[in-house]
Amino acid sequence: MSNMKIGVLPGDDIGYEVVPECVKVMTAAAARTGLDVVWENLPIGKEGHDKHGNTAPEVTVEALKGADGWIMGPIGHSAYPRNDPTWVMPPIRKLFDLFASVKPVKSYANVPSVHKNVDIVFVREVTEGMQSWDTTVAGTGEFRPSDDIAIGSRIITRKGSRRVALEAFEIAATRERKKVTAAHKEGVYRLTCGMFAEECRKVAEEFPDVAYDEMNIDTIAAHLVMEPGEFDVIVTTNQFGDILTDLGAGLVGGLGLAPGLCVGERQAMSQATHGSAPDIAGQNIANPYAMIMSGKMLFAWLGRERQEPRALEAANLIDAAMAKVIADAKVITRDLGGEASTQAMGDAVSKAVDSG
Repeated sequence: MSNMKIGVLPGDDIGYEVVPECVKVMTAAAARTGLDVVWENLPIGKEGHDKHGNTAPEVTVEALKGADGWIMGPIGHSAYPRNDPTWVMPPIRKLFDLFASVKPVKSYANVPSVHKNVDIVFVREVTEGMQSWDTTVAGTGEFRPSDDIAIGSRIITRKGSRRVALEAFEIAATRERKKVTAAHKEGVYRLTCGMFAEECRKVAEEFPDVAYDEMNIDTIAAHLVMEPGEFDVIVTTNQFGDILTDLGAGLVGGLGLAPGLCVGERQAMSQATHGSAPDIAGQNIANPYAMIMSGKMLFAWLGRERQEPRALEAANLIDAAMAKVIADAKVITRDLGGEASTQAMGDAVSKAVDSG
């Protein structure tokens, strides 16, 4: 492909500090590999509301339709006014059918963490399950028929299960260990978890070079705490994945070290796990790691999906540069044990990319 078009959406609060560092590092990696990237700045969140009267303005949605992917900064939705339909969590994931949340957790030798030698990728289905009302056309997944009864529904489909399993296996096929573990509770939820497990097994047959096993969700939680090194790629349903991904982040040092990518069938969105942190906004002290590595994931995904080796090379450059900066421990933010500012750490990673 001649070039890639990537949207840049700062989000709220510290998004204006960490997203520019992500773009800076990605730009350096693209220049180093000869990858042609067209960047497009777009309003979202409070900026979108200030300029266009909505947190997800139509001008942004229309522009994203023509993008290969985009960088989404953290959104400060908890601070938005209630009972006003123009102040909502932007439904970007729903609008573009981004069906899988991919969240890697990785430990570093000199960063305090519960465990070392952790390198796990969680792949969570995000359009179905107990939280599927995020993507429904109307209504929600729970209701209260009387003051004493509350009911919640869970949706699992073959399509949803297959495509998230396929994403997990495609990721595992690019990794050294080449292993996928499906997390479910089939013994109890025989129909819903059963269907999810059936589709995972079918996809496993299509990847003979990738090892496959299954584990109950409660068992895998215990194993993650005790022996996280036994896992490579974990694929699971929406609510189970919501819990496991935060558990994984806790294993390696917290949400500041938790990047993420939401993927669809033709587009993907970089989005760090952490929130907009209004309490430290404007102080230039936020850790840019998660946002930068989310950008790295976008390059890796686009490289694989678009068969663009320069994008894959750019992702590898960012990965190696970040590892070097953290290992050197000279220009890292306070939460990682250093004294560097957000911008200084971004500059250090960019410089490491330039030097190869």
